[in-house]
Amino acid sequence: MGADTDEWVRRGSSFGAAAAAYAEHRPDYPLDAVRWCVAPLGRDIAGLRVLDLGAGTGKLTALLARLGADVTAVEPDAAMLAELRRLLPSVRALDAPAEAIPLPDGSVDAVLCAQSLHWFDLSRAVPEIARVLTAGGVLGALWNSDDDRVPWVAGLRDAAEGAAAPTVTQRRAEAAHFAADQFGPRFTPAERAEFANVQRRTADSLVALMTTHSNVLVMPPAERDRVLAQVRRYLASRPETSTGAFDLPMVTAALRTALR
Repeated sequence: MGADTDEWVRRGSSFGAAAAAYAEHRPDYPLDAVRWCVAPLGRDIAGLRVLDLGAGTGKLTALLARLGADVTAVEPDAAMLAELRRLLPSVRALDAPAEAIPLPDGSVDAVLCAQSLHWFDLSRAVPEIARVLTAGGVLGALWNSDDDRVPWVAGLRDAAEGAAAPTVTQRRAEAAHFAADQFGPRFTPAERAEFANVQRRTADSLVALMTTHSNVLVMPPAERDRVLAQVRRYLASRPETSTGAFDLPMVTAALRTALR
């Protein structure tokens, strides 16, 4: 196992240490993006059997439940799953990885992965996703990103030295990677779309959000404190962010494909 793989595993398993902050500060997902992901089914979300795979603390799960989906959440991190169960006690929530989904064959209409697909071992997860989907079922993925086409957001990226959310530019490259035949011949060619997802923030809540990012969670404490202090100084220096609440421009990148 190489150093890159070790780092990927370490970051992927780091979120439980910040489960409560993750639930409080991570951005939600636009309704239009979720509807786009399941649109190939030709049915309303209400009543769909949906698996939220790698559900975390239930950010997407909550939206799906409000829309009337028959939703099952699957999450392997114990602390994240406990937070999801605390916040959404009526939702079926299972402790399992994407590579071993504890559901019967053909039991869901859609599998949605919010901020999670890039953490899966796709060589094992994709066959599992195909197994639990009905014929013609959809796989959708969502990623939130800071809109670095806005100058002050681009400056935030630089000030944060990698602690900020991935940017639109980075997410586009990532989505293109997944769209390029990552799902095999059983799935249709992947489609991509983007949706505006502006979030209301303060300097405190934006810094708190950054503390939930995996690259920050694995930083040595002194390094983390230095970077976050640098971010605070940057936010205090900008007219857009120095006087209380402000809009953080974000974009949600979406991807969808269907089981043949």
